Amino acid sequence: MTVQLHTLSNGFRIVTEQMPGLASASVGIWVNAGARNERIEQNGIAHFLEHMAFKGTERRNALEIAEAIEDVGGFINAYTSREMTAYYARVLEQDVPLAFDVISDILLNPAFDPNEIEIERGVILQEIGQALDTPDDVIFDWLQEDAYPDQALGRTILGPEERIRAFGKEDLSGFVKEHYGPERMILSAAGAVDHDQLVRLAEATFGHLTSRSAPTVEQASYKGGERIVQKDLEQVHFALGFEGPNYRDPDIYAAQIYTGALGGGMSSRLFQEVREKRGLCYTIFAQTGAFDDSGMTTIYAGTSGEEVGDLADITISELKRSVDDMTAAEVDRARAQMKAGMLMGLESASNRAERIARMVAIWGRVPTPAEVVQKIDSVTVADVRRVAEDMLSKSAPTLALYGPVGQNLTRAKIEAGLKH
Repeated sequence: MTVQLHTLSNGFRIVTEQMPGLASASVGIWVNAGARNERIEQNGIAHFLEHMAFKGTERRNALEIAEAIEDVGGFINAYTSREMTAYYARVLEQDVPLAFDVISDILLNPAFDPNEIEIERGVILQEIGQALDTPDDVIFDWLQEDAYPDQALGRTILGPEERIRAFGKEDLSGFVKEHYGPERMILSAAGAVDHDQLVRLAEATFGHLTSRSAPTVEQASYKGGERIVQKDLEQVHFALGFEGPNYRDPDIYAAQIYTGALGGGMSSRLFQEVREKRGLCYTIFAQTGAFDDSGMTTIYAGTSGEEVGDLADITISELKRSVDDMTAAEVDRARAQMKAGMLMGLESASNRAERIARMVAIWGRVPTPAEVVQKIDSVTVADVRRVAEDMLSKSAPTLALYGPVGQNLTRAKIEAGLKH
């Protein structure tokens, strides 16, 4: 499998990975602009813009966009994260130029029809309502807000209802002008793709764009905080966060292995201690997420109001204990899970297209899977214990609780437990 990278004179990048034996390809454009690129008065505009991608261009209406891809048996979608927005399609090999044409049309020629804006505004307001009605979704937004208060990285991707109700055509086109410059776009494709063909298409379609500097992104500053919301639910939703490494920090691999051993599967410490031995929850897990200049390790569980205190106590105990007695067997198991997850994911053209786009965005190149495996394999038990100790000693916890919180569980109590 061959990765090829080409940069146009205006900074627009094309990265491809040919996968022999596949009859299909995943092709899309990843833009280095997401929710954290918004000013406070723009919160939610990046996601609104992503929704408007499929609502019509100067050449196609909304139905024609869908039909163009689905008439050839393909699939088209988009998503917004805190640092990126992606527009992508999966099609058969002969339809790659068509997919490129539709996606580039969406980015370069959006109509932003006022009637369609109103329709999609209603859809997004329903999406916000759905998120608020889904406790195990909204609690992660609250955790993020309180970990990074009063800053772009802490604000929700969906945005507040009052902002969504106010956005118009000028707001959408203004965000595009600010952030959708060619040097911030990456055309990524994997599967049955022809690199030279895509370079020619990109040159003809995006080569005329003028490179322009984007506004400076507000630096992340992890603070830690607390959000406790009482509500008559069946469960208390418990989320605990600590600052972790950013995705360029060499410790990111040790942090991910640590959270895998702590709460990454059925054999993990938290799953065994909290669910298997005590039956305190159905779902419990730990994960490490990373951003350009920060990161967060998160533990989540759902339990009854009467038992959330016990769950918190066991979680604190396992966090403290892992600093001293994380074993080689646990690290080896988590390392194997991490490598297997990455390598299994590479069997998908869609996953490969996303991976190579993200690697180019982060590193300006695509590390080989062997290079990543080597970094994972180089993590030692001492590295994992050190990362665990640094997390607990240098990072203030962030606590989010939602539901029938019947006990006096607070961030202060968590902090006190970690110190003793």
